[in-house]
Amino acid sequence: MANPNLQFKTNYTVSSKIEPFYKGGKVQISKDEKYIFCTCGSRVNVLEISTGKTVHSVEHDDQEDITSFALSCDDELLVTASRALLLKQWDWKQAQCTRSWRAIHTVPVASMTFDSTSTLLATGGCDGTIKLWDVVKQYCTHNLKGSSGVVHLVQFHPDISRLQLFSSSLDCGIRLWDLRSSQCVCVLQSHYSAVTSLSFSPDGGTMVSSGRDKICTVWDLKSQKAKRTVPVYEAVEGVVLLPKNKDFSEIGVKSKDLHFITAGSKGVLRVWEASTARCVYTQTLTTASEEEEEEEEKDDDPRSLMYLLHLPASSRLATVTAEHNILLYQLPGLTTQQQFVGYSDEVLDVKFLGKDDSHIVVATNSCQLKVFELLTNSCQILYGHTDTVLSLDVFKKGFLFASCAKDRSVRVWRMDSDSGQVHCVAQGSSHTNAVGSITCSRIKASFIVSGSQDCTVKVWDLPADLSTTGADIHRLTPRATEKAHDKDVNSVAVSPNDKLLASGSQDRTAKLWSLAGEGNVSLLGVFRGHRRGVWAVCFSPVDQVLATSSADGTTKLWSLQDFSCLKTFEGHDASVLKVVFVSRGTQLLTSGSDGLVKLWTIKTNECVKTLDAHQDKVWGLHGSRKDDKMVTGSADSNITVWVDVTEVELAEEQAKQEDQILKQQELSNLLHEKKYLKALGLAISLDQPHTVLSVIKAIRQVEDSHELLEKTVLKLRLDQKESLLRYCVVWNTNARNCHDAQAVLQVLLTHLPPEELLQYQGARAHLEGLIPYTERHMQRIGHLLQASMFLNYMWQKMRVAGAPSSMDQDEEMDTTPLAQPFFMIDKEKGMGSGDEERGGGDDSDSGQDEDPNCPVEEEEEEEEVSAAKKASATNGRVENGEGAKTNGNHHSGSEESSEEEDLEEDEEEETTVKAVKRLPVSSSAPRQTFAS
Repeated sequence: MANPNLQFKTNYTVSSKIEPFYKGGKVQISKDEKYIFCTCGSRVNVLEISTGKTVHSVEHDDQEDITSFALSCDDELLVTASRALLLKQWDWKQAQCTRSWRAIHTVPVASMTFDSTSTLLATGGCDGTIKLWDVVKQYCTHNLKGSSGVVHLVQFHPDISRLQLFSSSLDCGIRLWDLRSSQCVCVLQSHYSAVTSLSFSPDGGTMVSSGRDKICTVWDLKSQKAKRTVPVYEAVEGVVLLPKNKDFSEIGVKSKDLHFITAGSKGVLRVWEASTARCVYTQTLTTASEEEEEEEEKDDDPRSLMYLLHLPASSRLATVTAEHNILLYQLPGLTTQQQFVGYSDEVLDVKFLGKDDSHIVVATNSCQLKVFELLTNSCQILYGHTDTVLSLDVFKKGFLFASCAKDRSVRVWRMDSDSGQVHCVAQGSSHTNAVGSITCSRIKASFIVSGSQDCTVKVWDLPADLSTTGADIHRLTPRATEKAHDKDVNSVAVSPNDKLLASGSQDRTAKLWSLAGEGNVSLLGVFRGHRRGVWAVCFSPVDQVLATSSADGTTKLWSLQDFSCLKTFEGHDASVLKVVFVSRGTQLLTSGSDGLVKLWTIKTNECVKTLDAHQDKVWGLHGSRKDDKMVTGSADSNITVWVDVTEVELAEEQAKQEDQILKQQELSNLLHEKKYLKALGLAISLDQPHTVLSVIKAIRQVEDSHELLEKTVLKLRLDQKESLLRYCVVWNTNARNCHDAQAVLQVLLTHLPPEELLQYQGARAHLEGLIPYTERHMQRIGHLLQASMFLNYMWQKMRVAGAPSSMDQDEEMDTTPLAQPFFMIDKEKGMGSGDEERGGGDDSDSGQDEDPNCPVEEEEEEEEVSAAKKASATNGRVENGEGAKTNGNHHSGSEESSEEEDLEEDEEEETTVKAVKRLPVSSSAPRQTFAS
């Protein structure tokens, strides 16, 4: 059983993607040879050669396809033309359009190029005109007419002092334009089909042109005549003159005569000597079968080359194939250096490959396999199958893998552990229909099993010396063939011990077979329960359980003992195409036609994560051998590598907790050392409002707290003040913490200008949120002060219950007020020691009712001042005007209650006021005068 302490996976995140970046059209390489520019629909993508990643992309707002583009020779300007007849100038590094203008052409632009000074831009239109633009002064300088049909080629002479432009259109001639006179000087006639490229010698006196009429022509530009016509026997799409000052003896260059390289329909690079019209070198391609050699002779070979570009600084060549692959060759040996796949079409299967899963092998809607190096996205294309490859599987060590295709064959491939090169080492053909699934033995590379649309499964034994280096391809023959199902076999899988085989079919069943017998396959049982065809089968790595996924949208787990269904997982809205076990058999990954990948925990039958992985069917799904990542491939042509972030998230969380513990300890030390500024900054960095509040409370407990708080808060950084304001809003919602919040707010609102406060993120909303709670706190404090006023009056004037009426007037009660005095006491003349301290009082108004309209006399004002001083003396220290404690058992309402207690406090205060009003007052009590 699985380890109960195993950590379940919770999430995957995208590590890298391989996406289409080129779907046909023009390709150009930057002058510094670091980037490849290529069209992809309405975008121009910029591919970084060193990493194979698309680093920049520009796109027209109108979503119209880009018909042509040109990059200036200084790599600064990019100009694009779309079907909307707009020209746009780009700062391509920032992906920003800096200028756009109408192309003036009446139909889309077909070709574009810059001159060597990056100031003149030539555009060739489908309307047969050529226009030149000054991109600095931003105006059209020339409008050249005379070409017939689409102008598909425009190119400046490399010597800008000549002010010459070459063009070609459907009439197959090469026009030479003099830009001084805006006239066509001559038409160079030699080709009988479209001219595809021009290449100039370093001195500018010789030009070589290539055409689809299977010839190349060498021109003398001084005499404007053809020096030699070289038949190359293939439609040529690109030609490059070789430099004379370098040694190219490896590719047949033995003399100093003019040599050039051609690329065309045969898909190979060839070197020609111009003086003798002789091919001195032909590139050899690695072919895997005789069928491929026959394919080489066809003009529609998918490997046919569409562009040939020279990279002089690094002495390399770049070619673009008809299948949108870009290859870089190193001169002088023409060795393949890098290969990028611009467009993969529909991805049908994908598997990890190589040491530490450093590569992936991909089956697309083509007869070639593609092996990507994940670090650089460089690709190796494997030729061998003659029809679409449908399925893949990899052996345990990761260097051998098998493939099957519609061509009814199976193949075994080996990757060299040192060079990373992949070669076909075995091939077998015995099925009578397309082979749709394949699986490899698990313990060692001893056999493979294939399932076909002919309803059979076949077991193929592999030779023991398969891993050894050799040029020969082993021919495989099946040791066992079994009619397994009534319909197509969609999936086959071998158990971890190599003794069992499972098959899933379009007939809605999965079957279990024994591989233990010699030379045959025996049926052990049938799994029935799916309502639609079974797309995938997979054995658990630890339990006697089989997983199946079906077109009915469900995934099921089956017991290998009694063939019963143990669990059913429902969640996909469409067919579940693949299922694999992860986390040592405790979890499942499934992919479906809905473009989703789901992670399931088997024990709880719960989907713990749904990844919106692709926009179309996810045919390919494979987990790495270390169980730390997975790869998915989809019909949307995208391949995505996902990394398990469960361990990362746990490690980050643990590190975060440890960091918080250390910071809390540091915070405690700073408070102990009374380094309040550092303590407050550290608390804010923790982003914990309660911790920040504790620092504020500590500051307010020291002497001169107001000045210290003001000094500390104002020294904070702008972002720290912004956080502090946000915390104050939180604190102010609670009556227990509102005083601290208001103290901080007083500092911020008093010393910071409104302009600065409004720059804080969400400042307006924060300040608006403060108002209702602040008003509520003020109302509550007002109620408390009103109640304390009556209690103060009661405390000072009430006689002790049960005391004799003849009590000496010198026996005065404790008159300590509950709060700052809001009224004065006009006591009778001849009172006790309290009167003696402040001198005699005036009792001339004794025994008279107080007239509220009567003005207060000077003696009464003096009495009021004296009473206030006494209250201050007897009250002791009053903190921050918040009220003081009183003697006896009486106390004011607590300010440390929470918001939920506010209503109860208000009710208690109202009850106290009512009780005060009902209390009897002695007739001998002195008269009171309330302060105005």
